[in-house]
Amino acid sequence: LPEKTESILLCEMGKSQRKVYEAYKQMYRDKILKKVDTVGLNKSRFFVLEGLMKLRQICDSPALINNPDQTFDEDSVKIDLLVEHILEKTGEHKILVFSQFVKMLKLIRQHLEKLEINFEYLDGSTAPKDRQKGVERFQSDNNCRVFLISLKAGGFGLNLTEADYVYLVDPWWNPAVEMQAVDRTHRIGQTRNVFAYKLICKDTIEEKVLQLQQRKKNLVTDLISEEGSFYKSLEREDIEALFS
Repeated sequence: LPEKTESILLCEMGKSQRKVYEAYKQMYRDKILKKVDTVGLNKSRFFVLEGLMKLRQICDSPALINNPDQTFDEDSVKIDLLVEHILEKTGEHKILVFSQFVKMLKLIRQHLEKLEINFEYLDGSTAPKDRQKGVERFQSDNNCRVFLISLKAGGFGLNLTEADYVYLVDPWWNPAVEMQAVDRTHRIGQTRNVFAYKLICKDTIEEKVLQLQQRKKNLVTDLISEEGSFYKSLEREDIEALFS
């Protein structure tokens, strides 16, 4: 196979996105550590997972955590950076964009529509026949340069060798899932070098997870598809570090 290059794109949050992030981080840190001290780590894992999920969503865009009582603007340094990259590369390259959050994919879709960028879209609700039609169009239509794909719906069974750039909008701590996503294009039939990028918000949970992966490298290496092993391995000091 041609060479595959994996890189990290560090994103600097704007003031309003950072303000939301810091407020939620502090709220969850206080809530979780108090819970751990009161009922122990095992009985607090639900709150840990909830906190991690919320902070990851805010790294994508505070709009992902909107609810009837509270709404946020669609500020997103990741979408800004991603669109910039897409505009630079769509003349000569085809691009896969993966996110775990369908709501994030839909925000990206709105931006591409405004810019009149030709794309395909796939999430878990896409019917099998439309899924196949989208793949065929991306592979054969030279005007269709971008494919937006939810991580769960697109991790298996897609052959997208026309792409040579992959963007993982919200990477997580199971490297096997990320590898499966990148391998939609880095497989037999690919003739060009593949470039894969993880979008990571600076000074956030995302950067801290990368550090944790390094510390727990043996555990991460053993992971195939079961993320529960990683969650169960978290100790109090890990949780303090993640929410610091």
